[in-house]
Amino acid sequence: MSSGPAGQAARSSVPPITPASSRVPRRAMLRTPDGVAVDAAYDPGPGGADEVAIVVAHGFTGDLARPHVRRIAGVFALRAAVITFSFRGHGASGGHSTVGDREVLDLAAAVEWARSLGHARVVTVGFSMGGSVVLRHAASHRGRTEARTDAVVAVSAPARWYYRGTAPMRRLHWVVTRPAGRALGRLGLRTRIHPHEWDPVPLSPVESVPLIGATPLLVVHGTRDPYFPLDHPRTLAAAAPHGAELWLEEGMGHAEHAVSDELAGRIAAWATASWTSATAD
Repeated sequence: MSSGPAGQAARSSVPPITPASSRVPRRAMLRTPDGVAVDAAYDPGPGGADEVAIVVAHGFTGDLARPHVRRIAGVFALRAAVITFSFRGHGASGGHSTVGDREVLDLAAAVEWARSLGHARVVTVGFSMGGSVVLRHAASHRGRTEARTDAVVAVSAPARWYYRGTAPMRRLHWVVTRPAGRALGRLGLRTRIHPHEWDPVPLSPVESVPLIGATPLLVVHGTRDPYFPLDHPRTLAAAAPHGAELWLEEGMGHAEHAVSDELAGRIAAWATASWTSATAD
């Protein structure tokens, strides 16, 4: 689904905005290094100019306007500035979904936008497919780049590609790999899916975790997740070279729909506190 790895060889294009004018809600169309338009929205939150910004990476078939994404963003906005965006192939963004590969470039553009708005500290929070993307993004955008993240939260994320061990994942693979499934995705799920297989296969989430260095990592997963069993979050947390926090939430299902306001508040509290221990290797 790609012509090359989604790294940081090129820069994305974000609207040039001075920090003095940034503290109001905004909507923008960002541009990724490979030319995809990404629909993004900004909520300044309750704090001052030095406030943490949380960038929300939604799950497959979501977009920034979906009610469950807006609910999560609303809880986060009680503690931090929040950027939501629609991955390629979703919502008003352009392009086609590559189901976790080139989406790293979409997230990088959103993080760069957060920094252009004056936020020196940015935390990425991803759900399901978005959880895999925040891990891969943290691995490929380290150092002092404007697209770097200061901490990472992966919620309901897969550890490895091509997992078909549950019925929901077998259905998802049918949607992604079959022409009829992609038609269903486009017409029924409002998601435009790229028709080609990955080439090359991108680094998996669990292979990415060791590359994030000392960047703080929180892995959140439900004990009743119907997509990915508990070996996925445990494997991700175990791969962190400097350790990771692992929250196994009793009775929780999958991704944004299953995250309660209470849990979202705890995630936001962790995100706004964790930056103090972040280091850029």
